[in-house]
Amino acid sequence: MRFGARLAAAMADRAGPCAGIDPHPALLREWGLPEDVTGLERFAATCVEAFGDLAPVIKPQSAFFEAYGSAGIAVLERTVHACREAGALVLLDAKRGDIGSTMAAYARAYLAEDAPLAVDAVTLSPYLGFGSLEPALAEAERSGRGVFVLALTSNPEGAEVQRATVDNRSVAQRIVDGAAERNAGAEPWGDVGVVVGATYGRTGLDLSGLNGPVLAPGFGAQGATVETLRSAFGTGLRGVLPASARDLLTPGPGVAALRDRFAEVAAKLTA
Repeated sequence: MRFGARLAAAMADRAGPCAGIDPHPALLREWGLPEDVTGLERFAATCVEAFGDLAPVIKPQSAFFEAYGSAGIAVLERTVHACREAGALVLLDAKRGDIGSTMAAYARAYLAEDAPLAVDAVTLSPYLGFGSLEPALAEAERSGRGVFVLALTSNPEGAEVQRATVDNRSVAQRIVDGAAERNAGAEPWGDVGVVVGATYGRTGLDLSGLNGPVLAPGFGAQGATVETLRSAFGTGLRGVLPASARDLLTPGPGVAALRDRFAEVAAKLTA
């Protein structure tokens, strides 16, 4: 089953947001964990125990694991495996973007069938041109995996590039249109999603032809609400995967408290 179909099935089976695993140093401190690889491992394992059988998708933030070097990458590998064992899809938030053979190497690292860090999907940056993503798009197509391409991100600094216009279309819209071309004819969705921040409300983007999923970060701690989600994407939120990290993680380190917060957020999204 290709990624778009697996994601649609996961979202139908499990209500709730994409759960972020963001082992930020401040969160490690708040949870009473050491700011070292042992704290990282305990943090990640707790998140998997709390969300692994609840969330349709779990999104580890690669940078916070990379910060600990090879030992941190090893924790990330174990975390990816544990998420999958618990039944969740894994979206690695790595935001990779490059050209030619370098992009191909990133693709092999995250999307190739036999890669140690192979995940269900990875975030990509298209700001060297959408065409620069071709090695990753091709690898994802070969392996049945997916990608989420940054279009209109939740950070305010992104607007100066993403809302700039080229030939009367915003850069963000051109990214959406590029993804739509790759998804044409796929059912139920294609494998190329886009990232559109949940904080905007009305985005000005035409997503009607995307035929793919939308990752909507910013829900919760960054200020996005169910109302802003519906303003941006419509009342049904079909294909929209709200993402939340800090809002879900703040009640930790107790697993029961984390599960309660997830249930609370899931109830808001389905009300």
